[in-house]
Amino acid sequence: MIRKPLLPSRTALRFLPILLALLLPVCGNMPEAWAAKPANGAAKDKTADKPANAKAAKRTAPKQKPVAQSKRDLMKIPNSQIELIEWSDIQGWAADDHAEAFSAYLASCRAILRSPAATRAQRPVLGALFDICERAVAAIPLDDAGAREFYERNFRPARLAPLSGSEGFFTGYYEPIVEGSRVQSDVYATPLYRRPTDLLVRKLRHAKGKGKFGKRTVAVKSGQYLDRVQIENGALAGRGLEICWLKDPIDAFFAQIQGSVRVRLEDGSIIRLNYDAQNGHPYTAVGRFLVERGIYTREEISMQKIREWMQANPEEGAALRRLNKSYVFFRETDLSEHEDPPGAQGVALTAGRSIAVDRNIHTYGVPFFIDAELPIQSEKADTRFRRLMVAQDTGGAIIGPARADIYLGAGDEAARAAGRFKHFGRFVMLIPRKLDPAKDPDIPPLPLPRPKIEVGTSAAATRMAARETPAIKPAALDPGVPLPKARPASKKQ
Repeated sequence: MIRKPLLPSRTALRFLPILLALLLPVCGNMPEAWAAKPANGAAKDKTADKPANAKAAKRTAPKQKPVAQSKRDLMKIPNSQIELIEWSDIQGWAADDHAEAFSAYLASCRAILRSPAATRAQRPVLGALFDICERAVAAIPLDDAGAREFYERNFRPARLAPLSGSEGFFTGYYEPIVEGSRVQSDVYATPLYRRPTDLLVRKLRHAKGKGKFGKRTVAVKSGQYLDRVQIENGALAGRGLEICWLKDPIDAFFAQIQGSVRVRLEDGSIIRLNYDAQNGHPYTAVGRFLVERGIYTREEISMQKIREWMQANPEEGAALRRLNKSYVFFRETDLSEHEDPPGAQGVALTAGRSIAVDRNIHTYGVPFFIDAELPIQSEKADTRFRRLMVAQDTGGAIIGPARADIYLGAGDEAARAAGRFKHFGRFVMLIPRKLDPAKDPDIPPLPLPRPKIEVGTSAAATRMAARETPAIKPAALDPGVPLPKARPASKKQ
């Protein structure tokens, strides 16, 4: 005979809560030794120590104030060397047009002065720039002497270089002017796309605590989107994302590298497109593959050389472009023909005064002074470029503490000059006086230039010669740097 299990009656269940209420106070006063211990290997219940109303306790708990960063923390730029210098140590500083540079700086101030107080509290560099910008606006107008005095009173210069050397590295960029149409045809067959709605853009939010050069960012991003090969094979076709179609696929490729483009339509009108998003794949410089194949040397390679090779080798050129999986999406702007495009800071760029920097290291609006010899007038690097610049943009290939991309304007002349830039030079960062770290002993200084060692010369004699060698004075500053300027596009005849 199978016995049924004994179950409590409904009446007993009704009295169960009363019984538990009577027993719980007694159990709470049990000696600690009587309490049941968890079995070996059993995890302790983490909720046992939490208050009954944990959410209410969290709401009423006082918020912890963020710890202010020290000047030493602000100057610890990753993989860099910093040397505090005097204004007299900057070759070409006195000869620059400070009033023109001040005008470009005021453009950054318009964005900085709109920054929220909470953001400035978490980013000391931005906070210091905010104070300087308030003084800059109050000082308008300033002539050249007044602008120079303003910089020297509010900033402290410091030479910046990577750990691997003593100089920065500079390239150039521009805004292309290309032929296009609003209607697809056999002639105009290469689309420029707007951002797809299913693309999650990489966002950066600022968090509490220490970080790089006064700011810490937490990346919030999705997985990688369609790559260049998939998109060029038609993965986005038929979704109504086409803004326009270009005549030349090479133009589309370089427009994505530059991040903005002026498209001249068939009726002669111009539409202005600017960077909106990227597909999440890393940027690959395709020129290095031509160097590896021995087609060009490192000294010969340039943007113009890459373009010429692609034009001469259409099929191989298309395959070369596909090695760069990065793909850029655009948005249409209402800029006029005479306006420069906005940079990542959201302000209009200035040819010869705006630079793109590594946004994970530097703060937009920080001034920099560049001293380099660049190939502006010809392929020979014989034009002395000594100018005060402002960090107003960024780019996928701009990585490192002493890395800058110099904006040169729009059109073919700017394109030729920008394509030749791949040169080293002195890179000076202007630090707000409020954050002057002059008393910080832990700042790694820049290395002294290595003396040339002649064959058969002893090390001791070399060291002695290095100590006795006088400082070499650079050549006189060239009167004015001829820079390509943006020109209104005109329809070709």
